[in-house]
Amino acid sequence: MLEAQETGNVQMIAEAGKSLEARIKLEAKQIRDKYIEPPYTTDFAVMFLPIEGLYAEALRRTGLWEALQREYRVVITGPTTLAAFLNSLQMGFRTLAIQQRSSEVWQLLGAVKTEFGKFGDVLEKTQKKLQEASNTIETASVRTRAIERKLRSVQELPAAEATRLLPEWEMTSVE
Repeated sequence: MLEAQETGNVQMIAEAGKSLEARIKLEAKQIRDKYIEPPYTTDFAVMFLPIEGLYAEALRRTGLWEALQREYRVVITGPTTLAAFLNSLQMGFRTLAIQQRSSEVWQLLGAVKTEFGKFGDVLEKTQKKLQEASNTIETASVRTRAIERKLRSVQELPAAEATRLLPEWEMTSVE
């Protein structure tokens, strides 16, 4: 291609360009067939063109870059763009991992919220039962004080007389 450009032969330049495009597409197809296998791999691959002039020529070809991505799921990079492209990929994968983890955290928090609501219901029921027991004890205390007030006017009998007045079955429990 360089020789054709130096001589200015338009037909040779066109043939060399077509040959370059065909070879790049062939390499993209081989990369796709060998390396792209979702879900085990990403759904795209990277073709590194090691000479900046070759990379520039591939980008200059109308529709080649788009065709490689569309038909073969292959992205081309050159010496000046490879590092930036790989950094972008790394950031994208990290972001994806963070999103997946945050989704898991949200699901866990949702489950905890559900269980916490159930726990609150159980605590409320327990509180009601404890309040009922407390009210029953309070009622019994009120009744006890009322009985004691009524019994204040009654004089206490000596033990011998009390024993004589109680029926036999109650005496066994008094002794």
